[in-house]
Amino acid sequence: MTTTKVHFTDDHIGLAHGAGGKASRRLIEGLLVPYLVDGAPTELNDAAYLDVNGSRLAVTADSFVVKPLVFPGGSIGELAVNGTVNDLAMGGAKPMALLSTLILEAGLATSELEREVAAMARAAQRAGVSVVGGDTKVVEHGKADGMFITTAGIGLTDPRVHLSGQNVRPGDQVILSGPIGDHGITVLLARGELDLEADLTSDTRPLWPFVSALIDAAAPGLRWMRDPTRGGVATALNELARDAKVAVVLDEEAIPVRSTVRGACEILGMDPLHIANEGQFLAIVSPDYADVALESITRTPGGEGARRIGEIQEAPKRVVLARSRYGGTRVVDMLVGDPLPRIC
Repeated sequence: MTTTKVHFTDDHIGLAHGAGGKASRRLIEGLLVPYLVDGAPTELNDAAYLDVNGSRLAVTADSFVVKPLVFPGGSIGELAVNGTVNDLAMGGAKPMALLSTLILEAGLATSELEREVAAMARAAQRAGVSVVGGDTKVVEHGKADGMFITTAGIGLTDPRVHLSGQNVRPGDQVILSGPIGDHGITVLLARGELDLEADLTSDTRPLWPFVSALIDAAAPGLRWMRDPTRGGVATALNELARDAKVAVVLDEEAIPVRSTVRGACEILGMDPLHIANEGQFLAIVSPDYADVALESITRTPGGEGARRIGEIQEAPKRVVLARSRYGGTRVVDMLVGDPLPRIC
């Protein structure tokens, strides 16, 4: 490998480089991939695959730096487990085991650490995985904001599916598992930085039960999946449009958004499509399997809010469009900047 392929020109790393939007993509493709990946990948996914003795394993790694550590509906410990098993599930893999590293700030109350370790244990039990190892480090006071958690996960892929943006075709349908923006807005409100009272909780949860049902019902027609975390639905679908060289056309009225999330976004001047989620996913399904795919999700407890929200078209290539109830369309771009830092 050489540095001749490096084309990252930013002089310094900023918060936007970790937000999951354009800056993140620029950092990964421009600096990290040229050094660490042999050959240019056709697409960047949340999990990598290894073929071992006839089985296809999915492996992933993640890190969590949410502030505050506890928020309505979840905490950093629960989030660390769910976020990792969900990256595996999006690759069509049943989560099997996790590794976890705790980076603790000197002065952290033991009760807070115990609370988060217990939260991880409960989340792992719910997700059906074991935490089989890890590491612990302690840094000086003021260097870790209480606690950071990094994880690695391994899962066994279902041989009935091979998920890739390269499989996506015009006419395929876009399915969303439920309301968007709950996690990002919940964490923001938990910081007390917005004068808005709301009965809202994070959507953090394991997604494998929904994916398992979806594979059973619609494996031959299942093309691609992604959980729209940092950068939201807009960023995930823009990455798909670019990788698959297609247009994604959304029915804006069909996208489920709670009134609280929509109201907060209006106050902040943000688009709900850019807000992070931790318990929802997108699936691209061939038109002949779209109905059974949607039904399989809505019949799974917690999936009642799933909707068909759009379709894949041939042109304009590499673009995401949202169509309003009045027939007008707007371009939905990837997230730019980092409007809600430290959310996952």
